[in-house]
Amino acid sequence: MIKITSKGSYKKTLDKLIALQEGKQFDALAPLAQAGVSALAGATPFDSGLTAASWTSVMFKKGGKTGVAWYNTHVVNGVPIAVILDVGHGTGTGGWVPGRHFITPAINPIMDRIEDEVWKKVIE
Repeated sequence: MIKITSKGSYKKTLDKLIALQEGKQFDALAPLAQAGVSALAGATPFDSGLTAASWTSVMFKKGGKTGVAWYNTHVVNGVPIAVILDVGHGTGTGGWVPGRHFITPAINPIMDRIEDEVWKKVIE
């Protein structure tokens, strides 16, 4: 026969589980969201600088999920300028302007930092 006994309290464990349920591990996202805005702005190819200055972030909690999204608000005639700078676009005369592919390389290090920070909060 196996007998298991325990001594003490589960308060720390319960407190940790409650904090995880409340999403406390995501408190570190706010400064990283801003770091993403800075990284994207710094990597954005610019002529006037308007597209680079138009990055913003939004923190969200929805359906049990917490996250951060980055947006660029510079839109001309319904065209999101950051997107066409990144992926390329056709011209009015049938030509093609290749993209600069700057978004993913700029945001990946921030995503890695978010992953690290959230994981630290989960395991501490």
